[in-house]
Amino acid sequence: MKNIFILTGAGISAESGIATFRAEDGLWEKHKVEDVATPDGFRRNPELVHNFYNERRRQLKTVTPNAAHFALAKLYNNYSQGIVTIVTQNIDDLHERAGATAIHMHGELEKMLCLNCRKSCLWQEDSSIESICTNCEKRGVLRPDIVWFGEMPYFLAEIESCLLKSSLFVAIGTSGLVYPAAGYVQLARAAKIKTLEMNLEKTAASQFFDAGIYGKAGQTVTEWVEEILIK
Repeated sequence: MKNIFILTGAGISAESGIATFRAEDGLWEKHKVEDVATPDGFRRNPELVHNFYNERRRQLKTVTPNAAHFALAKLYNNYSQGIVTIVTQNIDDLHERAGATAIHMHGELEKMLCLNCRKSCLWQEDSSIESICTNCEKRGVLRPDIVWFGEMPYFLAEIESCLLKSSLFVAIGTSGLVYPAAGYVQLARAAKIKTLEMNLEKTAASQFFDAGIYGKAGQTVTEWVEEILIK
């Protein structure tokens, strides 16, 4: 079997109109990252954090998957030589809406995490400090189910296991700077797994990949998937 492991980042969703996580000015949608994407920020001002993610959730409803998402879904559903694993650093649901299943290592925008029962629940509307957990029915204990700075990403053991069982590691639309995901190319190289970077332009991590394809994801990913499927 020739399994393919695909890691996607903010660059793949940018073409759908979703802002990348952190802009060059260090802000995320005009907010300091430490105010809206850290446990301390949530403790200081939970209302601000709830409202911030409510806005992101509303924005998500206005965008649609782009050609790159649909191409990966096509690969996910039609690849016959092995298993395609898609791991995403993104918190949007565009992979799923395109028809693929993705492992969300940084959480999901449309889920809330209960600080009381520690369970996650689907949440597609606005949340607040008064929201009630749908599992334990306790009020005021919900936070966005997002992996913030200083927290451990989800599914790390499963992700590493899938990567080490693959023949090809592909990074799409990710800067290669945020760990632990940034270390996956090194893990793949150490295991003699072929590596491919697909991005708008070269990154700081480009030197570690065996090959690179650069340009808009909608075009480059679509062309690459068609090549894979006809082999």
